[in-house]
Amino acid sequence: MTKTKFYSTLAPFDYFLIVGVVACSVIYSFLSGEWDILGMLAAIAGLVNVVLCAKGNILNYLFGLVNVSLYAYISFKSQLYGDFALNALYYIPMQFIGFFSWRKRGNVENSNQVDGRRLTWRERIIWGGITILTTALGALILAKVGDPYPVKDAITTIVSIIAMLLMVNAYMEQWILWILVNLVSVYIWLQFTIAGEPHAVPMLIMWLFYTANSINGYRVWLKLSK
Repeated sequence: MTKTKFYSTLAPFDYFLIVGVVACSVIYSFLSGEWDILGMLAAIAGLVNVVLCAKGNILNYLFGLVNVSLYAYISFKSQLYGDFALNALYYIPMQFIGFFSWRKRGNVENSNQVDGRRLTWRERIIWGGITILTTALGALILAKVGDPYPVKDAITTIVSIIAMLLMVNAYMEQWILWILVNLVSVYIWLQFTIAGEPHAVPMLIMWLFYTANSINGYRVWLKLSK
């Protein structure tokens, strides 16, 4: 069984995403005169995480642990309680669960790459129904605790939970859900950027690059899950 190094996993587009999020964060900090180190670290770690996930590389969980820890703190400060709970109580432990789950499904020729698979149409219908019902319930709960964007935050929270479960079990359909989550998150952080919230611009940059990567991830996993 051969092992693949971190850098040999990445394609030119992957390097473009990583360098792009770093460059955008640095340029913004230089122009604004405010060096948001915390936001930059979260954005960079998150981008490397999702890029490696799109390639089916198990090392994504190491960068994911850094990202979700920082993002939980930033979400709490911005009163995005759904995102805070999602990252602190769900994403952090799932990094460890996902790491060991992917180790069991490692590719024979590449120990760092997982073998992808697909849901049946019956499973897709079941998960779709669960997602709709739980999202509606989540929106009601978040509205009660004062979340400024209960519906949008519920979408990103519930759909992310489902997507993470699919990711841990190496299902290709995760990327359809990640695309939805990323687009909604871009909208949310755009509103916070306009309102001048702390850490908002690095987070907006991060989610824009996440969206580009999720589209690429869907393309790559169509091949991994054959």
